[in-house]
Formats: sequence, structure tokens, C-alpha cells
Amino acid sequence: MNGPPSPRSRTAAARWELWLPLALFAGFVALVAAGLLRPASRDVKSAMIGKPLPEFTLRPAVAARPGLTRADLTGARPRLLNIFASWCVPCIAEAPQLEALRRAGVEIDGIAIRDTTADLEAFLARNGNPYARIGADEVSAIQFALGSSGVPESFVIDARGVVRYQHIGDITPKQVPLILAKLKEAEQ
Repeated sequence: MNGPPSPRSRTAAARWELWLPLALFAGFVALVAAGLLRPASRDVKSAMIGKPLPEFTLRPAVAARPGLTRADLTGARPRLLNIFASWCVPCIAEAPQLEALRRAGVEIDGIAIRDTTADLEAFLARNGNPYARIGADEVSAIQFALGSSGVPESFVIDARGVVRYQHIGDITPKQVPLILAKLKEAEQ
């Protein structure tokens, strides 16, 4: 026959219930610590690497530079294609690095996303204009065709018009050597 629980078993159950929230919290802390010590890879694998650029023709985004076509991105040497916008705060942070790349001899072309000529001209006047050409992509059609989902984003394009590298986000000063190395690799 089963009788009422003994005082000893009630005390053991009460102790266990008391420690359960602490054990759950400790497990949560351990899980977070493991994630901080070994974060997941943030690399995004581009579907465009090794593929030719899509055909496109973009009108000039500003009066001071010609528009951009796929044919402009083929030729004697690799080029950097930068997708940007005047309303993009990280694009402002990236501007000095693009200028440093231009001074290093990199040919940079731009695609301006969902922007106005007046806003672009003001942005370039404030932040510099490292671009040889700037095409206007009013509805982000070329941006999406390239597999880009945000700004800024840059692509190393080899002389045949094939994407060799995709850089998501703004180029920081520490990443300038990486971009230069990717352009050098694209020469082969």
C-alpha cells in the first residue's frame, strides 16, 4: 500500500525544484559562451563566383561619368565593381578605401542603387568620386542579377567579365590588401 510521501522524499523533491532554474540558467550561459568562443562562419558563398556577368546597359547616374555596360567590365585587366547608394551610411565609411584603391591603380566602376542624380552628385562631392563609370540601377535589377542584396557590395571582375570575388559590406582599411590580392589573382 502506498501511503503519504515521507518527509524525507518531500524535502528531496523540494530541493530539486529549487535548483532546477539555476541548472537551466547555467546551461543557457554555457551555450552562449560556446557560441562566443566558436562563432559560426559569417562567410557568404557567392553563387556568381566563376560565372560571367549578366548582360546589362545602365544609363549614366551622374553627368560627370558615363553609364555602365557589361562590355565596359571586360578588357585588358581586372576591375572592381562597387554597388553603392548616396543614402547608404556604410558607403560613406568605405569611400576612403575606394579612393586608396583608385590611387593604387585599381579601375573602379559603380552601380548606384535606387538613387537620384542630385543626391548622388552631393554624395560624390562630399565623399570623393573614385569611379570611372557609374550606372544607375533604379529598380535594383542588376544588383539582384549579381546576387547582391545590400549596399555596399563589391565584385572583382576579371578581364573576360567573370566574377572572381564578392565582398559583402563596406571595405575597411584592413581589407584593402585583400581586395588588391584578389585583383592580382584575377589577372591569371
